[in-house]
Formats: sequence, structure tokens, C-alpha cells
Amino acid sequence: MLVVEDLHAGYGPAPVLHGVALRVAPGEIVSLLGRNGSGRSTALKAVMGLVAARGAVTWQGVPLLGRAPHEIARQGVGYVPEAREVFPRLTVEQNLLLGVKPGRRPSPGQFERMYGLFPQLAARRRTPAGVLSGGEQQMLTLCRTLMGEPQLLLVDEPTEGLAPRLVAQVARCLLELQRQGVAVLLAEQKLAIALDVSQRCCVMGRGRIVFDGTPAGLRADAALRREWLEV
Repeated sequence: MLVVEDLHAGYGPAPVLHGVALRVAPGEIVSLLGRNGSGRSTALKAVMGLVAARGAVTWQGVPLLGRAPHEIARQGVGYVPEAREVFPRLTVEQNLLLGVKPGRRPSPGQFERMYGLFPQLAARRRTPAGVLSGGEQQMLTLCRTLMGEPQLLLVDEPTEGLAPRLVAQVARCLLELQRQGVAVLLAEQKLAIALDVSQRCCVMGRGRIVFDGTPAGLRADAALRREWLEV
């Protein structure tokens, strides 16, 4: 289980998170919702060791705060950034290879499982990643992280800028991971996909969790949605 308690983080003198607390169990998708600037991405970066933070973060009982990102990754934590950080001159397949854990080879059928999740990548496996569309690069970034076979996946805005058909593919991918027992912490601005795939939703506002409950509970609370989510 991922346990985050009293998490504070920011950038230089500018604080962003003010005592965030949340939990994600294996086989559970928890969505972090909120307007731009609410602290969703910073929370994921703090868990991954990408920004300085204080408080407590543990995964399967192992403390994560103070560790370097590569050390956190070796604990079975995968991170999918909002920016589509592909290696443009490498092919799709070469990008995927970079996601395999150091010292290991891809397991039998691992590439085919990725191509099964996103068939568009199979047709472009020999294509340099830099010429892919934005949606294809997002799929590649997600699959590259999955090549490391994480048990906890931190996903930052995976549907940003995607066409509805691709959004549905991402949703199916997340649900498949959930069925496999992977814990998923999803930072997402689109309320519809979060409500569809999540077992719990955490709404952030001004760097704090202002709601932690079920999708049904969030659907029923119109006042909270107006105050913290709707534009």
C-alpha cells in the first residue's frame, strides 16, 4: 500500500503542498482531481522523489522520501510524466527497451503485451519516436514505464490533448492494470474518466485534500464540484 502522510512540498520558496494525506492499495485506482495549480502533479513528483518534500511516504512499508528517483523506481514504482518525454531519434521498440529494469531482459511476450494495449504502436515499432503523433507519444511513454513491470504506477495527466478514442484506450489500459493488482495514482483533470475508472477520488484544492471518497460520493456532491472542480 502507498501511504502518504502530512506531505509538504514546493519549488524553492514557493510552497505547493500543505499536509497532503492519501492511501492507494494494490489493485486500486485513486484519482487526484483538481483545477490547474491545485498541486496534483507536485504530489506525484514528491512521491517519485522529483521535488524536495517533507512528511512521510511509504510503499509496501518502505520509506520513499529522501531517496533518489532511480532508487524509488527499484522499489517497483513507475512514473508517467505529463510531458511526453520520448527519445525522438530512437524507434518505438528502442524506447520500450529503455523501460526494462537494469540488468534484465524483456520477458517473453512483453513487447506483444504493450502492443496489445495500444495496437497503433505495433505498426510503428520501427519508427523514430520523434515523428509520432502526440497521442502515440503518450501511449509510448505509458508503455515504456509498464516495461519495468511496476506494482505502483503514478500517472500524470495521461489523457491531456488526446482524442476521445485514445482516451478510451488509456482508460482500458488502466483498468487492465487494476485487474492485475497494480496500484494506480492518477492525476487527472477530466472528471469523466476519473469517475469511470477509479475506486476512490481525492480532490485537491490549494495544496490540500478537500475530498476523499468514492466516485458516487463525488457525483452526489454538487456543491463540492462547483467549488473545487468546475470552471
